[in-house]
Amino acid sequence: MQILEYETLESTQTFLVEKLKNGALQAPLCVTCEIQNSGIGSRGNAWEKMPNALYFSFALPLNSLPQDLKLESASIYFGYLFKEELCKLGSNAWLKWPNDLYVGNQKIGGIISNIVADCVVCGIGLNLWSENLESPPKYATLESSASQKLAKNAFLENYLKVVQKNQSWKQIFRFYKLEFQNNFAFSFHFKDKKLSFKDCELLEDGSIRVDSQVIYSLR
Repeated sequence: MQILEYETLESTQTFLVEKLKNGALQAPLCVTCEIQNSGIGSRGNAWEKMPNALYFSFALPLNSLPQDLKLESASIYFGYLFKEELCKLGSNAWLKWPNDLYVGNQKIGGIISNIVADCVVCGIGLNLWSENLESPPKYATLESSASQKLAKNAFLENYLKVVQKNQSWKQIFRFYKLEFQNNFAFSFHFKDKKLSFKDCELLEDGSIRVDSQVIYSLR
């Protein structure tokens, strides 16, 4: 997969989405940058820039995705594959349902997925440790040992190769299901209600069921 590198972008996700919409770029493709000024966080909030971070978005044709992957669960699929690569660096990162990367009880990154022009566009942002962090740090990061092992270009190239292996959703979900209990210490708001993950049932397609409601996203 071709990787386009930029020094600064407002957002890798909005940049790639716009270029796909106007036909300037075509999938499969990845865009990455060193500095992101207006990243997109959970529920549409801004993701503040860090002294050291990994920012990228990639696009894949819908017809290249695993046939058993429900598009609403794309962030879980791509996020879990990403989490697994972080763990190979010695990280204890885990994927909080449905699209946040955590170490312990602190958020270190996130995943966003959009469907655009017969493509899925997935954006991932990860806070990395650096010596330039303020003390105490305002935001959590990947552990210092894992951050120092993470060579951005090589890590990204390897992750994209893993993505393109096209593992089935069933394979990924089997392992994610075992880790879903990591969510149980957390609650979330949905339709003006505060709900606990302990009361949720994780369904086979990646959605959760609570109070007879099936939920795919908290956005």
